[in-house]
Amino acid sequence: MCGCLLSSTLPVVSNTRMRVTRLTPTILQGREKGVLPIAGSQRSEMSSGMPSQLFALCFDADEPRRLAQFWSGLLGWETTDDPRGGVVLLPSDDTGFRIRFLPTQARKLGQNRMHFDLTSTSLEEQQQTVAKALRLGAQHIDIGQLPEEGHVVLADPEGNEFCVIEPGNNFLADCGFIGALACDGSQEVGYFWSKALGWPLVWDQDQETAIRSPDGGPKITWGGPPLMPKTGRNRLHFDLVPPVDVDQRADVDRLLSIGATRVDIGQGEVSWVVLADPDGNEFCVLTPR
Repeated sequence: MCGCLLSSTLPVVSNTRMRVTRLTPTILQGREKGVLPIAGSQRSEMSSGMPSQLFALCFDADEPRRLAQFWSGLLGWETTDDPRGGVVLLPSDDTGFRIRFLPTQARKLGQNRMHFDLTSTSLEEQQQTVAKALRLGAQHIDIGQLPEEGHVVLADPEGNEFCVIEPGNNFLADCGFIGALACDGSQEVGYFWSKALGWPLVWDQDQETAIRSPDGGPKITWGGPPLMPKTGRNRLHFDLVPPVDVDQRADVDRLLSIGATRVDIGQGEVSWVVLADPDGNEFCVLTPR
């Protein structure tokens, strides 16, 4: 459901490709008309207690500082040190969450289940973004995109895929530079995250879903089946924090009640709790901030 369709039925890329732009003809037509279909039975799916807050999107990184410098240069966000030995980027726009780069010794296996779709207001701006990314250390990659597709697929210095979307994408028209976090995922997982974060559905059709914070910022999209096989722990994951006046245990219990499960990734004795969403994607619930 992205703008680039690294998948095959959302807004712009394909199925064996990157699962970000798999817009079906129905979705594309709806977007062209400015229509965002929402399944009526799901409009009230969010009511399930006080929602968690999306604190950060985390990248496992071989070299956290180097990767942070790449994304800081591309996004224009400032960096600061992370208490877990990594680096944090602080948003300078309405994104609403920070980006954390945390050290890992695990190798990247296969394509990530989520990636950024970066927007463009003109072909010139798209070309400038691509050129800037390449100067900073990105490279072009081939994930099966077709020559006639207007988005550009790149990988950052550690191989994390992202797309630079061509101008005129109506679905991302009212979004900022980070238009979407495009994910491989089921309709069920879209409903789960809508309830978990309290973000309303802005797209729900043909098993493709998208949500967006009431405060704006990027959309989070899921392309529906078929899902890519999961190969080990995800390279990217969410960090959540409990809402104000709610403790960590109560927040974890609420997330478990709406479909999360506990998982052991070898974290040992830590202050955060590791859970997985209905598609098996790991995420962390931190202590209140």
